[in-house]
Amino acid sequence: MSSGAQNKVVCVTGGSGYIASWIIKFLLQRDYTVRATVRDPSNPKKVEHLLKLESAKERLQLFKADLLEEGSFDSVVEGCHGVFHTASPVLSTVKDPQAELIDPAIKGTINVLESCAKSASVKRVVLTSSFATLIHNGKPKHPNVIVDETWFADLDYCKEQRKWYSFGKTSAENVARKFLSENNIDLVVINQAMTIGPLLQPELNASVSTILDLLSALIYTWLVVQAGSETFPNKTFGWINVKDVANARIQAYEIASASGRYCLVERVSHFSEVAMILHDNYPTIKIPDKCADDKPYEPTFQVSKEKAKSLGIEFIPLEVSLKETARQHAKGKRK
Repeated sequence: MSSGAQNKVVCVTGGSGYIASWIIKFLLQRDYTVRATVRDPSNPKKVEHLLKLESAKERLQLFKADLLEEGSFDSVVEGCHGVFHTASPVLSTVKDPQAELIDPAIKGTINVLESCAKSASVKRVVLTSSFATLIHNGKPKHPNVIVDETWFADLDYCKEQRKWYSFGKTSAENVARKFLSENNIDLVVINQAMTIGPLLQPELNASVSTILDLLSALIYTWLVVQAGSETFPNKTFGWINVKDVANARIQAYEIASASGRYCLVERVSHFSEVAMILHDNYPTIKIPDKCADDKPYEPTFQVSKEKAKSLGIEFIPLEVSLKETARQHAKGKRK
């Protein structure tokens, strides 16, 4: 975006979250004044790590806001030039998908965007979406397939396969695209893959818990408990470092020509490769060398990096991201 002091006041929703905390850290380093929304600013477990960030005392303001409360973000975004909407639940297991995932994703996005539309100051919204809004569509995937920003998840397929997180995020992305177009506000969407790397907050929120649940056999069990796990899951994921994810959002805000969707995937890897990387780096720890089932490995595929690189992202290698994640949990950061 164009330079100027008025562009230096921005809002980050879901400020205590995994990705949002890194966005705030990097924004403060770039001399922004940040208004961060959290559900309970008085809870030190949720906000203390933010208040300790460099320049937080001078340029970080915390606000109480609720995704499902209409008008909750009105006063926060008023006067902001940009909004980074990151607040949305990430849960691996849900009893009520509609209430726990879908409503907060869709209604929460609508409430934030309606507040943006009421404000004369907001010019661009950077939306945290997900790589899940691209890949869950029933299309075959194999090593020669290249996924890019033109891929969209199929809502009917998501329902059939009970991919509720993908359903909610895809629906929210669709709503945001239509609403902001009608209200002449720029929208940039970031579709990141499984995000790993160091945590800034001491307490796990829902998104980090999900990541650690998926990585538990590979990181927590092996490196913290060191009890060993006999198998690795037959799963393939796209992977990306949280620092790249945060930097991409700020670049998407600052670069005037940025538009549309951006896939953020450093590499698509099966857990067998993750296990091999960890084994190479931690040879004294028992790393599983067998898959949890005897089925063919879930196939890998390619993801285009061309558009993401236009944001200046160079991509931290998966090997580094895994080491950063493992090192932190081995030191006892998982609480």
